[in-house]
Amino acid sequence: MSSAIRLKLSVMMFLQYFVWGSWYVTMGTYLLQTLDFSGQQSGLAYGTTALAAMVSPFFVGLIADRFFASEKILAALHLAGAALLYWASTLSDFGSFYPVLLAYTLCYMPTLALTNSLSFHQMQDPGKEFPRVRVLGTIGWIAAGFVISALSAEALALQFRLAALASLTLGLFCFALPHTPPAKLGHKVEVRDILGLDALALMKERSFTIFVLGSFLVCIPLQFYYAFTNPFLTELGMENTARTQTFGQMSEIGFMLVMPWFFVRFGVKNMLLFGMASWVARYILFAYGNAGEMVWMLYVGILLHGICYDFFFVTGQIYVDKKAPVQIRAAAQGFIAFVTLGVGMFIGSYLSGVFVDLYTLPGGAHDWRTIWLIPAAMAFGVLVLFAIFFNYREEPSARAEAAAVR
Repeated sequence: MSSAIRLKLSVMMFLQYFVWGSWYVTMGTYLLQTLDFSGQQSGLAYGTTALAAMVSPFFVGLIADRFFASEKILAALHLAGAALLYWASTLSDFGSFYPVLLAYTLCYMPTLALTNSLSFHQMQDPGKEFPRVRVLGTIGWIAAGFVISALSAEALALQFRLAALASLTLGLFCFALPHTPPAKLGHKVEVRDILGLDALALMKERSFTIFVLGSFLVCIPLQFYYAFTNPFLTELGMENTARTQTFGQMSEIGFMLVMPWFFVRFGVKNMLLFGMASWVARYILFAYGNAGEMVWMLYVGILLHGICYDFFFVTGQIYVDKKAPVQIRAAAQGFIAFVTLGVGMFIGSYLSGVFVDLYTLPGGAHDWRTIWLIPAAMAFGVLVLFAIFFNYREEPSARAEAAAVR
């Protein structure tokens, strides 16, 4: 891959995640404080990404991969997304805001897979080249947090307009990306391929079934963090909350670099357990932290994001890759994504909003300690069940091989 193409792909990744990071982190604060939405309505708004994650495989598999060049469909989706984001910034009632946000996420979520596939198509050695490009996406997310904080836009519609501007820029930039023809032009694609249903054969093995069930269940308490951390920090009186939350992405980069070291020494099961335990610890830290002398607990809870995300999601992807035969690996990864990022996260979005409403105090404040202890208990329950019933074992040589792949 030439340096010119690498630069274009890096800019694409930076803008791709800058768009998402501009509104996703702070939307809860805007909805709860500025638009006076209920917790349930805010949770449903965050659930739009999960709904879109369930639908996007059909769009990518049936349309994008068969009929259109990736760069052209990326351009169309991001340009349409820019218009929808700006429209959303002008709306103030849930009945009109929700369908527009849903329409936007239906445009955005397919672009995650499309940017990855476009990048892979241009690379000779994706295993070595892709991480160097993908890391610009995390940097873009971090940059968005800094800009939102600098503009004090956590509770303003400005966050959607900034995202719209970035989406417009990316949509236009996509026309300059290398030509990438549809991946499955002329191939017959079936629904079972899109949903990864061939991976259901792996469910015959108990360890894989426990892994799928545990991954699904733990994604329910996970959504409490994504939807309500920013409103929580803002209500406590912390400043520059969007920038503060980017420490989580910084730790994600750091732990990604040391994952091979941990993988060789601890293996799949312990890595997954560390990830689940970190979610429990994070919520307990949030429950008992404050903006005063216990503020360190909030920062530690945010910094745990590297372990929470990398040790659970990335390790899970490695486990699926190891368990699935070569011919169904892509199907297995798609199936897990549908179950976790789709169904699990959607249920979590709804339930988190219900509990936030349940523990809203007179005057609009919240009983955050109780709110955070609920997902802590949920995650702990899944952790215990997973520790007891997931009995996957591997040889040290297999660990070293997997770490080398990473």
